[in-house]
Amino acid sequence: MHTTQLDDWQHEHTFGQDEVSRGERRTLWVAILTAVFMVVEVAAGLAYGSMALLADGLHMGSHAVALGIAVAAYVYARRRAGDERFSFGTGKVNALGGYTGALLLAVFAVMMAWESVNRFMNPVPIVFNQAIAVAVLGLVVNGISVAMLGVHHDHGHDHGHGHGHTHDDLELSDASAKHDSGHDHNHGHHDHGHHDHNLRSAYLHVLADALTSLTAIFALLGGKYFGQTWLDPAMGIVGSLLVARWSWGLIRQSSKVLLDHQEPEQVRQRIRAALEAGDDRVVDLHVWSIGPGVRAACISVVGHEPSTPNDYKSRLPEDLAIHHATVEVHHCSTHAAVGAA
Repeated sequence: MHTTQLDDWQHEHTFGQDEVSRGERRTLWVAILTAVFMVVEVAAGLAYGSMALLADGLHMGSHAVALGIAVAAYVYARRRAGDERFSFGTGKVNALGGYTGALLLAVFAVMMAWESVNRFMNPVPIVFNQAIAVAVLGLVVNGISVAMLGVHHDHGHDHGHGHGHTHDDLELSDASAKHDSGHDHNHGHHDHGHHDHNLRSAYLHVLADALTSLTAIFALLGGKYFGQTWLDPAMGIVGSLLVARWSWGLIRQSSKVLLDHQEPEQVRQRIRAALEAGDDRVVDLHVWSIGPGVRAACISVVGHEPSTPNDYKSRLPEDLAIHHATVEVHHCSTHAAVGAA
């Protein structure tokens, strides 16, 4: 077979990871903004004696590091998108960045709780007016950062197109080897169940900053006007508990991608319903995420008169965003493979 004919059946595995996403651009700007204001808050917390404000500044500083990791993950995934050493592209670098950010969130939650408990036992004088002013400014900065990331509006994916292509059916003999072409370009049909975990991590970090700024303001106002100075460390503990909860949720989500966790049952049911026509039955099915809005599938079909692998691929619902499908076909009377892709 000529090389030009083989080229028609070969494809890249970049799946859009080679493009600069809105998530990458936004995260970069938020990282810069966070790093700049972190210096202001830490200095103010030390100068004015506010634990809540200092915790907010340290928290913001640690988040600046986490946001830097998120930016690095985006850049690495984009620059290595065409690297053949990554079997399914660099989409999982996104989940790895999110997982790393989630672990950092957990560490920050522990640090916040520890410092707050220590301040309960060793209180220090607080310069309320200046501390409140800086905390309010911190909340404004965090609010801008949350708006810039806007993770919930993007549904975690920034590309408006799919990657792959559909080829004409090729008649396969009994001796045909498994082939992995036949991908569909699903323009505009990304599944919103696939989240950009890296962007999600960045979003939670700035949201945690906003939370600590808000609790710092509440605590400082209570201390200034009602003499309730215990509110300052108490709000630090409350904030740490909420951040820990966010961290655990993101760890669970991103680890499922990293460990090739099966996609939800409803996704697999839709695939079965699409392929099981007549007496054809799906006897083995694996569907997993290989990046934001990108799935891979490995499917075995058995039937008395089974169709070709490419025919089964063409039946896969476009909105499931299965861009890398391998279909194995068996004849049920002989249990011999008649084709695969």
